[in-house]
Amino acid sequence: MGKRIKVQRRGRGTPVFQSAHTGKVAQARYPALSTESLRGTVKDIVHESGRAAPLAVIELANGETFYSAAPEGTYVEQEIVIGADAPLMVGNIIPLGKVPEGTLVNNLELKPGDGGRIVRASGTYATVIAHNLGKTVVKLPSKRSILLSAESRATIGVISGGGRLEKPRLKAGEGHHAAKASNKVYPTAHGVKMTAASHPHGGGRHRRPGKSTTVSRNAPPGAKVGLIAARTSGRGGSKRQRQ
Repeated sequence: MGKRIKVQRRGRGTPVFQSAHTGKVAQARYPALSTESLRGTVKDIVHESGRAAPLAVIELANGETFYSAAPEGTYVEQEIVIGADAPLMVGNIIPLGKVPEGTLVNNLELKPGDGGRIVRASGTYATVIAHNLGKTVVKLPSKRSILLSAESRATIGVISGGGRLEKPRLKAGEGHHAAKASNKVYPTAHGVKMTAASHPHGGGRHRRPGKSTTVSRNAPPGAKVGLIAARTSGRGGSKRQRQ
């Protein structure tokens, strides 16, 4: 009888492999769409376990409170304006159609009103490239450009917390707790260093898989390890990528 490898066991989503619920504060979401501009104040800046960027607690004039990833330069008691008439200042939330070209933004909505979905990691930002017929071209941190609705909202500025990975981890326990908060595997081991029962690349004396490490995107869970649906692999592929 075979053994389920760690990839299979994690995929089942059992409590052993779920991220811890302790230390969680709230979802980072914009308030509902409004035809009028909203004004609020940053009441506090808090840390949430498993989230790299700090959260800003923003209280609106109508008494509603929401959480949003804090851009660099945000401070307590800062005034935040949400809407098309908001000035172009760090921390304000403005529809992409009203943001000038070349502006750095973060926490973008993929669809108007979804609350912000992308460019939320610490130190990241997107760049507004162009506006055309109710659409806005945005360059993501991955250098890829996408087309979003001009009504989608974004926060002006760069997400704070950039450079946090430059500080070395002095103890293995730091990596353990950081990985546990984000539901990640720690420590990681190469598949070729495992036994044949623990990983498809395991077994053998020479630390070589003995077969291609590229698998189909539709491979079954027990075999879906290594280079998932790699476009190019091997020496020939690497050479073509360099050209």
